[in-house]
Amino acid sequence: MANPFRKIRIFFGETSLELKKAVWPTKTELRDSTIVVFIATILLGIYVAVADFSVYNWVQLLTNWVRG
Repeated sequence: MANPFRKIRIFFGETSLELKKAVWPTKTELRDSTIVVFIATILLGIYVAVADFSVYNWVQLLTNWVRG
């Protein structure tokens, strides 16, 4: 019977080798990327809030107009 942990050991060995090949970002690159993500998240949040507010008001206006 084959050792059931052999495939797991091979997997982790190959994963370790691939991670050593990876190019990790510098602190400056990481900081700059984080700032970009925060700004993009804030802008997307503002856009969604304005769109939600606008759609809500349009539906409210049309509902009031139909009820007359």
